[in-house]
Amino acid sequence: MPQPNMQKMLKQVQRMQADMMAAQERLKDEVVEATAGGGMVTVKISGDLDVKSITIDPEAVDPEDVDMLQDTILVAVNEAIRSAQEMAERRLGSVTGGLGGPGGLGGLGLPGF
Repeated sequence: MPQPNMQKMLKQVQRMQADMMAAQERLKDEVVEATAGGGMVTVKISGDLDVKSITIDPEAVDPEDVDMLQDTILVAVNEAIRSAQEMAERRLGSVTGGLGGPGGLGGLGLPGF
């Protein structure tokens, strides 16, 4: 049985790492949007989980019910984070062939994974 070419494997891992870092950079420019409360609150978040904006529709807000507004904001932010994470997993998974997730290349101690 032939021995694996370690130099070739190392080059492949280095190329995959460079592709992964480039994909992570591109995620900073991609934005997902989530709404809650029937459009009362809209949150935009980048693929690297940076909240870009929170918009509150003043027509839909009861100024006497701050608790509901706070809950609605939480729901929208959490939905935006979930959507951004799913987007990132799809983008990064296409680079690594699914190896970049939990238990994947990150377990090898490679930076950026």
